[in-house]
Amino acid sequence: MFEGLFQPTHLFIILAIFLVLFGPSKLPQIGEGLGKGIRGFKKALSDDSTDSNAKPAAQSDVKP
Repeated sequence: MFEGLFQPTHLFIILAIFLVLFGPSKLPQIGEGLGKGIRGFKKALSDDSTDSNAKPAAQSDVKP
């Protein structure tokens, strides 16, 4: 169903549509916001994984 969706021609057409809708001055701002969002998401994932690894070590010191 979606096997040929991301061919170079399709990506070029999508880029042209974004250029028409937002204009050349707005695209860098959109890209910057998207990049910051992705970086924040990756940072939150890495912080979450380090927190989950630290919790079992802290609980193993407690003796019943």
